[in-house]
Amino acid sequence: MNSLRKYWAIAWISGKSNLAYVGEVGSRLFFLTVILYIFMRLWQEVFAHAHVTRFGGYGVTDMIWYLAATETILMSEVRVSSQIDEDVRTGAVAVQLVRPLSYPLYRLASNLGERAVRIVVTGFAAVLIATWLSGSADHLANGLLFFALALPGAFVLHFLGYLLVGLSAFWVEDTAGLTLIYSRLVMVLGGMLLPLELFPSVVQPLVKALPFGNIVCGPARLFIHPDPAALGLLLVNQLLWIGVFSLAASAVYSRALHRIALNGG
Repeated sequence: MNSLRKYWAIAWISGKSNLAYVGEVGSRLFFLTVILYIFMRLWQEVFAHAHVTRFGGYGVTDMIWYLAATETILMSEVRVSSQIDEDVRTGAVAVQLVRPLSYPLYRLASNLGERAVRIVVTGFAAVLIATWLSGSADHLANGLLFFALALPGAFVLHFLGYLLVGLSAFWVEDTAGLTLIYSRLVMVLGGMLLPLELFPSVVQPLVKALPFGNIVCGPARLFIHPDPAALGLLLVNQLLWIGVFSLAASAVYSRALHRIALNGG
């Protein structure tokens, strides 16, 4: 229980600290407004030129709300890989390791605390902006509930992906390139701009088998089409991938600690 209280305190402090950066919050919300407006106009043109009202079960209003959900997820992310990279390069990781805390769990608690604040602020703004641009979404209350239930697993899975990238700092000089590659994989293969159902049929089995859709497309799809069976399947997939990523992160972290010991750390 004492350990849980420690990590809860870390998450609480991290969340409160994020509220201090009003300028950063404002710029993020302005960017969100611009992005949603651009994509609203884009999808209106796509539907108009195709002379259809729906693509793969999505109407133009659905697409705006889908994009509002995916942008909310990704604009609230905290790139823990950059924090780990800095800790390793500056030697601050040595200080963290002597504390009576697990370094990965410390980073997880800090990440979730900060992200909880970001998702509430960004999500509230996204609902207002999407309503202003396209009108109210169908099943808004149920969609928000299912979306919220899918987010914890998505956040932990996304954290573990960045954790694996960040831990590579023990072997490479700069993880910025790997962070960029991972973030773009999540954006493209996770379905940020386009639901996975609208991908070419030949690649759909591949992208749906990858973990990235469980971070972005899965929760966003539930917001548009709230369905208990789809939620259950998504949660199972998230847990499976969290298990896989956790085992990989544990193995890499053990090697990193061994590397510190070999170098006299």
